[in-house]
Amino acid sequence: MTIKNIGFLSLHLLILNSAIFYTPLAIAKTSLIQSSQNDQKQWVGQVAPSYKLQDQNGKWHQSKDTRGKWTVLYFYPKDNTAGCTEEAKQFKSLYPQFLKANAVVLGVSLDDVKSHQAFSKKLGLPFPILADHQHQLAEQFGIVRNFGITKVAKRESFLIDPQGTIVYHYTSVNSQTHAKQVLNDILKFQKK
Repeated sequence: MTIKNIGFLSLHLLILNSAIFYTPLAIAKTSLIQSSQNDQKQWVGQVAPSYKLQDQNGKWHQSKDTRGKWTVLYFYPKDNTAGCTEEAKQFKSLYPQFLKANAVVLGVSLDDVKSHQAFSKKLGLPFPILADHQHQLAEQFGIVRNFGITKVAKRESFLIDPQGTIVYHYTSVNSQTHAKQVLNDILKFQKK
């Protein structure tokens, strides 16, 4: 076999390997995008699941309490983690604008009331964070993630209109920009 033939054969093997190894990645990426779009379609237009959960101060909150207002139900994995702390700070900084827009902000994680108390006090959060430590609400939304023996809620949010209908499901959340995105969406929906 000549060097020219070896080079030609190597090129063909490289192309074949690329097709074998990269095609599944492309399919996986497409599949994830389609899955995200399907998740979005699954919830939009549906009545939000009902709940009754305690906040960081032990006060009970029910879904019916927010009727007549926009509701931001943002799920986060764990109190006192970097991304969750940043997301809470972003909602805190924009909270007066949410109030002006007739919106209620509710953070939700699977942590208990005691954990939420410490987290809320540390950040000075002006809005409720609900303790879903029995996974009641997160399971209704299908966003519980298992990490061995530990369970956490996925970082996803739901925007619920004043009638209790989900108008947006955020499946891809950037903790640094999400609060602003949700506020902008509320303002857009209000203009319609």
